[in-house]
Formats: sequence, C-alpha cells, structure tokens
Amino acid sequence: MRAHRERGSTSIQMVVLMPALFALMFMGMQAALIYHARSIAIAAAQEGARAAGARGGSVSGATAAAAAFVASAGGGDVLRSVSATVTVSGAALSVVPGWSPRITQSATVPVERLSR
Repeated sequence: MRAHRERGSTSIQMVVLMPALFALMFMGMQAALIYHARSIAIAAAQEGARAAGARGGSVSGATAAAAAFVASAGGGDVLRSVSATVTVSGAALSVVPGWSPRITQSATVPVERLSR
C-alpha cells in the first residue's frame, strides 16, 4: 500500500528541483558572460589608453584603438602627473530576458613626452 501512496513523487520532485537547477546553471553562465565582458572591456581600455598616451596620441586615436580591439575580440622621458585615461562601457550578454548588466572598465597610462 505504501508504494501506491508514493506514486508520482518523482514527478513532483522534478517539478520542484528542475527550476532550481536551471536557475543555478543560468547564474553560472551569466557570471561567465559578465567576467568575459569585463575582461574585454579592460583590455580595450588599456589599448585605448596606450594609443592616447603615445607620443602624438589623441582622444580620437584612443577611441579608435579601443573600438578596434573590441571589434577584434568579438578588449625615463615621461612628464610627471600627466596621464591618459580611457573608459570603456558596454552591456554584457545576458541569458535573462530584459536584463543587460552594464560593464565599465578604465585604464590609465602616463603620457610620453620627450624632454630635453
């Protein structure tokens, strides 16, 4: 008689457990996507900062270098206290509909100048 009362308990356990397992799986995927987006953003910011900090560098050159990096990823003679900072912002891919986590990374390098 006991086996008859437990009939269907596996189905109920799956109905309760499967959403929790899927949520855990999607949270892991989302964490990986955010980490990847942050890595690309900081690498692009560093590329842009290097382009801006080079002799003859400009903001437009820095922006182009950062954009080129993001596109390809698919990311002694120095004056004191002078630096170039580039900030890259974007949205990470999301497995949750309607939610796009914002990613912002910055990189700063000293501006190179020849001194006499």
